[in-house]
Amino acid sequence: MHREPVELQGQTRGGSARADLSIGAGDIVALLGSSGCGKTSTLRMVAGFEDITHGSISIAGRDVSRLAPAARGIAMAFEGYSLYPPMTVRENIGFALQSARVATEEITSRVDAMANMLAIESILDRYPSSISGGQQQRAGLARALIREADLHLLDEPMGQLEPQLRALLRGRIKHYLKERGSTAILVTHDQTEANALADRIAVMENGILQQYGTPGELRDRPANLFMGTFVGEPPMNVLTAMPVIEGERVRLLLDGDVTLDYPLGDFSVAIRDILASSSSIAIGIRPHAVRTGASGTGACIVVNQWLGDQSHLAVEFAGTTVVAVAHERVPGTRGDTVHIAFSPDDLHWFDAENGRALAHGRETADPAGGLIADPANGPTGGRT
Repeated sequence: MHREPVELQGQTRGGSARADLSIGAGDIVALLGSSGCGKTSTLRMVAGFEDITHGSISIAGRDVSRLAPAARGIAMAFEGYSLYPPMTVRENIGFALQSARVATEEITSRVDAMANMLAIESILDRYPSSISGGQQQRAGLARALIREADLHLLDEPMGQLEPQLRALLRGRIKHYLKERGSTAILVTHDQTEANALADRIAVMENGILQQYGTPGELRDRPANLFMGTFVGEPPMNVLTAMPVIEGERVRLLLDGDVTLDYPLGDFSVAIRDILASSSSIAIGIRPHAVRTGASGTGACIVVNQWLGDQSHLAVEFAGTTVVAVAHERVPGTRGDTVHIAFSPDDLHWFDAENGRALAHGRETADPAGGLIADPANGPTGGRT
């Protein structure tokens, strides 16, 4: 089936969510953020359950901004399940196909296949009131996925499932959507789910789209300090420094009289220019990039956890807590000294005042930082 992209440029009534993004045909996009950030409001705006004050929503080449939900060509799995109580699970899943006058044999075949994919084949003849919340959620998801639609909207579709089942179904659902070339928007607060299912992720905070990109782009080139600390587990470490360039050395003066000292040649010309023009700068470094060993700057161990395949080490350093992740056991217990070091190529540089990304490693960030200028608060939202 030929499918066209989804274009969203709008703001919900009252300004609770603002977004400007384009979703390619056949793409799976995750709206990711903490509770109350505006992701479900955005999904409801696309579905037509919440009015927009301005902007437009285009699905498969049609402006659907003022159309009723039923006329938008969407299929939606609600977080609240919304199954029909008088119908069996089988009847709920096949309802849309029956309404479209699909042959009974085909309905049976497709419902059986969908139930098998979502591991609910044993409850097809039961009623919603007699099954668990997780089973109800999968039944609602099956009812949405079985439909032919220009756009599938999935609101926290696996929030009630145990981790092992979620991991299994993520792969099955993504394969199903990709095999059919379906376009989908997924709402989730789970970064693992977003990374596993989505081609691109739109991160929201305070009703504003912060950044929109591939999982790799969000991790390696965060648009602002919020993105750096929100995406990734454990979160990015952040230090505030006063940069000083003296001769052939670069010194980063941190809190607690801690100094990081590097040869000037470890930094690209672009990074040197940024440091030379900054009296204060925020430095971000991923926990996996914090090196522990015999060399580096001393830090005091607060917590040292071995998780079976990784050491997670929290240390007091420069007036804050820095987390390091190593793939081998790191010796030491609480109160011991360990040496840590940061490679310049692993550092992310942010404006200390507004949090806008300045550079990542040796490369400068996009001049716009991937942000939309918010007249009231400065640059805070994302643009594709």
